[in-house]
Amino acid sequence: MSQNLKNAAIAALLTAVLVTPIIGLQLQRQNFELTLIPHWDKVVLASAAVFLIQLLHPYLFRNGRTAIRLPAWPQLQPRQQRIGMLVLLAIGFAWPFFGSRGAVDLATLALIYVVLGLGLNIVVGFAGLLDLGYVGFYAIGGYTYALLYNYFGFGFWESLPVAAAMAALAGFLLGFPVLRLRGDYLAIVTLGFGEIIRLMLNNMTELTGGPDGISGIPKPTVFGIEMTRRASTEGGTTFHELLGLSYQSQHMVIYMYLLALILAVFTWFVSNRLIRMPIGRAWEALREDEIACRSLGLNPTAVKLSAFTLGATFAGLAGSFFAARQGLVNPESFTFIESALILAVVVLGGMGSQLGVVLAAILITVLPEIARGLAEYRMLIFGLVMVLMMIWRPQGLLPATRPQVELPT
Repeated sequence: MSQNLKNAAIAALLTAVLVTPIIGLQLQRQNFELTLIPHWDKVVLASAAVFLIQLLHPYLFRNGRTAIRLPAWPQLQPRQQRIGMLVLLAIGFAWPFFGSRGAVDLATLALIYVVLGLGLNIVVGFAGLLDLGYVGFYAIGGYTYALLYNYFGFGFWESLPVAAAMAALAGFLLGFPVLRLRGDYLAIVTLGFGEIIRLMLNNMTELTGGPDGISGIPKPTVFGIEMTRRASTEGGTTFHELLGLSYQSQHMVIYMYLLALILAVFTWFVSNRLIRMPIGRAWEALREDEIACRSLGLNPTAVKLSAFTLGATFAGLAGSFFAARQGLVNPESFTFIESALILAVVVLGGMGSQLGVVLAAILITVLPEIARGLAEYRMLIFGLVMVLMMIWRPQGLLPATRPQVELPT
């Protein structure tokens, strides 16, 4: 007990030293002067939390396993997961007609993360390739639409397939340098790719606007009809004028939500069909054992390239829609933290589980909005939740299940 108390005290002391410059001391501007304001209560709270955890560590973990057993979660079979997706789809289509404007707009952001999570799930969950630079393809999609509109006057629907194609091309080209890499080395290279894309967008000022980005990106039209208060061209007709309705800004919010929902359903449908095809089986074989995959006559080069290319395609679609929703793109929208959040969606949901990825994307988007009063500690709480999940639920919220056939003994 005395040794355990000593370890807890040392851990608390180290915590106090590490967190003091981060959360214990804050610079604030007062009367045009910077003042250093201490927050010792936060340091004490963090140190006390670490002290208690370290003190109770022997009782929480025994022989490398957690002593506290959480209730067993249901293992959903593929058919049950499809039913769950259909239930979520029905709720999704009914949501904009019952939720408030803010709730609908938040759900639109959640659907963007659903598309990104399902796309990264192909690379990480099915093919087993750790990609930390997925946000680079997201940025390529967003900037493709912004540049096509800014220089050529392209609309959203003309730019959408081009954005997907450009992101797919980037994924295909990225696949070549990483063909011989695995694990941590693959993660480092993809992380560098994401940062290279962001820095290029930040430094190519004449083309991309640099840190200011590109603004004034128009919203999508409805079959060529604008959903604005006034038509941009003389003599043009807007959507509400065509239907004889009074203009309401909420119409555009609902339309953007339904469009995001359609993109999410399209991503789910395509990825769900692909994993049932030979290419999906090849991804799973590559994930389990690359050497065995090669011995079966499969070409790991083609399998990796297909995973990177298809995953990047969906990121390009999400990026193009993100640019249309925001009306502005800049490099700060595509930082490493976005890649980390998208990867967290896949890990928390369960790698290879599509329903789990959808639920995780919704939780990661909605929970920070619910706990707005804890905005300062959002990343701290997020990291704590990730640690607890890896301890008590390492396979994710809803782990993927595959049909199995056992021969009688």
